[in-house]
Amino acid sequence: MTSDTAVAPQEGNGADSEHISRPRLADNVTVHPPTGADAPWTIQRGEQYLRVGADLARLARAADGTRGHEELAAVLGPRWTTAVVDTAVRRLVAAKVFHGGDTDRSAPRRAPRLKVVPPLTVQLTVVHPRRLLSGVLPAMALLGLKRWSVIGALLAAGGLAALATLGHELSDVLGRPLPLSVYAGVIVAMLVASALHELSHAAVLAYYGGRPSRMGVMLFYLSPAFFCDVSDGWRLPRNEQRVRVALAGSATQWVIAGSAALAALVPAPGRWQDGTLLFAAAGYLAGTFNLLPVVRLDGYLALMSHLDIPHLRDLAMTDARHRIARLLYGGRYRPELPQLRWAVPFGLACMAAPLFIVIPALGNFASLLQRMGTAGAILMVCAAGYLLWLLVRGAVRTAADARTAGATRWRIALSATAFTAAVVCALLFVRLPYTVAGGYAVRDGGQVELLLPSSADRSAIHAGGAVRLYRAGLTGHTPMGEAVIGSERSTATTAPFSAFAPVASTSLSMPAAAYPLITTRPPSDRTGNAELTLGKRTLAHWLYDTYLAPCWR
Repeated sequence: MTSDTAVAPQEGNGADSEHISRPRLADNVTVHPPTGADAPWTIQRGEQYLRVGADLARLARAADGTRGHEELAAVLGPRWTTAVVDTAVRRLVAAKVFHGGDTDRSAPRRAPRLKVVPPLTVQLTVVHPRRLLSGVLPAMALLGLKRWSVIGALLAAGGLAALATLGHELSDVLGRPLPLSVYAGVIVAMLVASALHELSHAAVLAYYGGRPSRMGVMLFYLSPAFFCDVSDGWRLPRNEQRVRVALAGSATQWVIAGSAALAALVPAPGRWQDGTLLFAAAGYLAGTFNLLPVVRLDGYLALMSHLDIPHLRDLAMTDARHRIARLLYGGRYRPELPQLRWAVPFGLACMAAPLFIVIPALGNFASLLQRMGTAGAILMVCAAGYLLWLLVRGAVRTAADARTAGATRWRIALSATAFTAAVVCALLFVRLPYTVAGGYAVRDGGQVELLLPSSADRSAIHAGGAVRLYRAGLTGHTPMGEAVIGSERSTATTAPFSAFAPVASTSLSMPAAAYPLITTRPPSDRTGNAELTLGKRTLAHWLYDTYLAPCWR
């Protein structure tokens, strides 16, 4: 018998209910036989797949609700005893593989259409992917996966060469305002590419004989995206097949991006080249980001499949958290991944990934969000609050692990006090430059005005203050000159939206406060971004003025 059933027997209870004495599979559980010579038995519970040994799988298949423990032992063979059957049954009932009585009667056979995945993902199932694959699978079978991979690699490489050739044009596109129509077209194209990204996962899984279960739309960390559930990939017999399923999405995105980059080489009227270059760059970036193994995306799934270790990220983060707890608080901890020497560094990288993703994003887009008024300020607070919640949750879990591992309360309290003191000192003594983000506009007659949204800090505005003027693009900006504030008195006005966002001339506008600016000559662009530096402030003051105060100004 395998280790899945070789467990210590428990004393039975004469008053056991029917679900213990005559077990049966729960309504949402299916036992899948191996798909190949080296493939494992799997038990599917809803959307979860549990790998089990052959003995435990035989017990699950034999338990039909009509056999008692003695009959099951007789069916399963001489290595099974009534006591071992009793222990295994209780174990499977606890795991919700076997029916658990009245509490299981409402267990759904299918996953709900709307599903919340902590911490910040909401999924809505729209379609079964098998309905979309009827025309894809014959095309894949026509040339085979390897030939299609070669064609895709050539397109992706050709697109990179095209982007290198058009490097100056790409830099120009990213560094200047673009019409809303270009942004809208790129967003629609990215959504279509994201849908094809997910469909490619399903196509490769189905090509290998798997069964993709559901596909739909989701909010992933407050961003719209698509998803496709390919959990059935755990039933595939070889690791490399699961790796290919995981990598199919990024490969498809690179192929689409490469095709767009090649299309940008074709002369066309209007904003064709601007849109295709922006879409190609975004596609390559999205495909590469998906390969980061420290985030629960395609790269992580590929690594987990290659190593054949389910829940790799969670186990690595547990080891990393235990290492931190041992250094700070002491205690004894059992490693979750003793076979991986790099488990702790990988776990630390996974724990820090949200910080390295959200903080640079805040740094790049903080000024843009500041210009968006109260709505932008609330978005910044949500992002910063999420980071703070992650840090607090990690600290609490680390302290709880240390306490469970035998660390003394006085050492935990001492470390927590020292950490709190360090944070307070940083808030009080670290000083950062404080800037206010706004826009400018050249009015009829040549008068240049500084435009500030309602959420901007106007308390420090004074006559003679220096203002820097920029032409803003999506990722870069070009200096357009400098000016000084002519008067600290403001007037209520309507500002063009292009003064606050990297958008070319548009009829959109928003309320703002206008201050007259004095310049040696008006900037060549009639609208653009403006920035004021108002000295240095303590970290506590800077955080309040940058993130909290704009929400209620």
